[in-house]
Amino acid sequence: MTKKEIVKTISDEIGLTQLKTKEIVQKTFDAIVETLVEERRIELRNFGVFEVKKRAARKARNPRTGDKVYVPEKFVVTFKPGKEMEERVRELERQAAERAAQSGMDSGGNPAGEDSRPVTEPLGSPGYNSPGG
Repeated sequence: MTKKEIVKTISDEIGLTQLKTKEIVQKTFDAIVETLVEERRIELRNFGVFEVKKRAARKARNPRTGDKVYVPEKFVVTFKPGKEMEERVRELERQAAERAAQSGMDSGGNPAGEDSRPVTEPLGSPGYNSPGG
């Protein structure tokens, strides 16, 4: 969903013009960002908590070249969803599991009860589900 779609939905629900609704939505986003910059934390009840945290410097590896690279410390925004959001997302998971069970598939789209790993070696061959391999 885009900001434009959010504006249209809110505008339709409360009867304000899209222009006025867009201004309100943008001011809300601006206030969240400004609060994060100034106070490093904003808690929105029944929604969640945004927080600015410092990520420590670290050594990493360029996946393309394999070269070691130094990643300096930086500030990142984290989000911890509130209880209501968590519950509603969990409900999505339950519904998906129910639909999968009804269609005879697991949540990964595989026939229920079957191993979802690709088989690259015949069963019983060395390395496949064998200890130490």
